[in-house]
Amino acid sequence: MIATEVGLIGVGLAGLALAENLIACGYTIIGYDISEDRRTLLSDAGGVVAGSAAAVAAQCDRVVLSLPDSDVVHEAIEGKGGVLAAASLPRYIIDTTTGDPDKTEALARRLSSRSIELLDATISGSSQQIRDRRAVLMVGASSDAYAACRDVLDALAERHFHVGPVGSGSKAKLASNLILGLNRFVLAEGLVFAEGLGIDLATFLPILKVSPAYSCAMDVKGEKMIRGDFAAQSRVRQHDKDLSLILSQAERMQQELPLTRVHKRVLEEAIRAGDGDLDNSVVIRHLRSRRGGAAGSP
Repeated sequence: MIATEVGLIGVGLAGLALAENLIACGYTIIGYDISEDRRTLLSDAGGVVAGSAAAVAAQCDRVVLSLPDSDVVHEAIEGKGGVLAAASLPRYIIDTTTGDPDKTEALARRLSSRSIELLDATISGSSQQIRDRRAVLMVGASSDAYAACRDVLDALAERHFHVGPVGSGSKAKLASNLILGLNRFVLAEGLVFAEGLGIDLATFLPILKVSPAYSCAMDVKGEKMIRGDFAAQSRVRQHDKDLSLILSQAERMQQELPLTRVHKRVLEEAIRAGDGDLDNSVVIRHLRSRRGGAAGSP
């Protein structure tokens, strides 16, 4: 493949994995992050570091965003030194951020007035799954924009799906994250229950994986939960933010989400305990704390 310049704004856990995938496919990545440490990681991975979001946008027709939330996306695009301050503007912005669907749709309308098409290409999968090319992209965009950016999407993930107009990717991600988060939560609760019954978890987890109880959470988080390895692949704080968006959308639809509310309370407890930047698998530790006689647990 002939190397093509692609911009990247946001070099967090997911952003760095996306950059590595693009570089491996022959793209030249021009990126920016507010953190000097993250910029260094991008450079070490083979990317070119720019001095601002505007500097990225000025050099690239297609720019990928990997940011924490919709407010940060707004700042990166419309704030001082943001994309719209660039001397020349990109044609497409591929936003992988899990954001507020309403804010995403409103941003798309504003960008359209500047002849920029927004694709909300949300990611189902952790940073490690992205790196392993096992993540899934759910893309909200016009058909033309999806076709124009298909090569970049192919580089980001082996599987990507056009789920509808702009905003659809964010909506699909919230629904997906609701299910994924509860799969993790149920796995942690089940492991704590089995442990309390005296079952050896290292023996039990492989059985679960071939049983009707299986979910991919067992592959991604099971060993981390058993080992007490809570190094972040996807952070508690980020999923708590997603649950806030999910519950807000559900309230608008007048839909009750009882399991999600319980899940959110436990994540809030983890954040108060100082675990907000740890991996989501740390939820097992907070479920153990609700069980007497947990001495000796990881």
